[in-house]
Amino acid sequence: MSSPADTSSHGSTQSKKATASGWIGSALEYYDFFIYAQAAALIFPQIFFPNTDPKVAIVASLATYGVGYVARPIGAFFLGHWGDTRGRKNVLLLCMFMMGFATMAVGLLPTYGQVGVLAPLLLVILRLIQGFAVAGEISGASSMILEHAPFGRRGFFASFTLQGVQAGQIFAAAIFLPLAYFMPDEAFNTWGWRIPFLLSAIVLIAGYIIRKEVHETPAFTKEEQASSVARSPIKDAFKHSWKSMALVVCMALMNVIPVVATIFGAAYAVQPAYGIGFAKSVYLWIPVVGNIIAVLVIPFVGNLSDKIGRRPTMIFGCLSSGLLSFGYLYAISIHSVPLAMAMSFLMWGVFYQGYNAVFPSFYPELFHTRYRVSAMAIAQNVGTLITALLPALFAAYAPPGSTDIPLIVGSMAFGITIIAAAAAYFAPETYRIPMNELGKPDAKAMEKKEYDEARSRALSVSV
Repeated sequence: MSSPADTSSHGSTQSKKATASGWIGSALEYYDFFIYAQAAALIFPQIFFPNTDPKVAIVASLATYGVGYVARPIGAFFLGHWGDTRGRKNVLLLCMFMMGFATMAVGLLPTYGQVGVLAPLLLVILRLIQGFAVAGEISGASSMILEHAPFGRRGFFASFTLQGVQAGQIFAAAIFLPLAYFMPDEAFNTWGWRIPFLLSAIVLIAGYIIRKEVHETPAFTKEEQASSVARSPIKDAFKHSWKSMALVVCMALMNVIPVVATIFGAAYAVQPAYGIGFAKSVYLWIPVVGNIIAVLVIPFVGNLSDKIGRRPTMIFGCLSSGLLSFGYLYAISIHSVPLAMAMSFLMWGVFYQGYNAVFPSFYPELFHTRYRVSAMAIAQNVGTLITALLPALFAAYAPPGSTDIPLIVGSMAFGITIIAAAAAYFAPETYRIPMNELGKPDAKAMEKKEYDEARSRALSVSV
């Protein structure tokens, strides 16, 4: 029979393993997802849509980026169901394998010059597979970490899911830097761009080794042992938590900030049709350094949300980063690399993390264990689908040659962040609710005294 100390040590070890698995798995999977985003902005217009008008090529290339998000709600239904009926660990392994194989296949695609229209068609199909696979990653990883985390520390532990996502974006941009800088344009356009996609083979092996070591979460195991695992978690989610799901959809619109920073911003800065003329190798440093700052900021914001609540940090992060989108786009428009970098650091690296570091704990806390992965995956991916269509929309409403691009795109972005902030304001506060009360319609935040006593007990056995 295990002693309390043994149980505590085991729980603490699994909490750390779950957090490491969530961080590394998210970093590796989002590396795959975002190298496509980088390529869609920097190189795909030339090699997959070369015979069209340059303006149309930009819109078409950015639209293929958005196509990946079209598949995400579909993937959310399937993978959310899988995570709530088969377990968090199983769904994360499934997501990783699908993503890895699809990404490697992109690196092997023929170009438009080799096979004509078949090239962009295959590109779209593989992007759909990527979108399907990534739909279960954040909801599965967030639920995995949250359900392993000690009470009173869920915000801090769950924030590492998004720290991993930001690290994946760093890897995605950084892998292009030496290629764009050292390789001649002809070599990069011919075969150099394929290297980051083919490196996913290493990603796949490393991710599997790490994730297979993590146990299933205590919350899911308890449901399984009690034979109370939901047969239809999606039905239960819509029946019991449709209001919370609607709020998550609106809050997930905050994905507009990384879209502005890394997708539309990249195309605006480097594509010849816009006339800005930032060098690819120079501009790629903006998301790299911005994400490095984000990686440092995220745990502090996650920890802050455990002290003052999820809602205040999210509302502040939404509104402040939305306002800074004007400055970021203006800096690009005046051809100022230093100012663009500074605006990126503030908008994306610092203030956006008020939202980004908190939603991995806030979203799953809104839902019951029986349907947590399904509800979060569906709602979040519907919201991100809407924002993923924005790069092409921005390019259409603020096309090359327009003189008011910062005002048009900035206003659209800020308006969307206001909607997200309003949703956070109307959502219930969750940071003081015990794990077994999360997602219940009548769940109330505990009184401070009761919370402090429970938190002290939890920390005494988890340290």
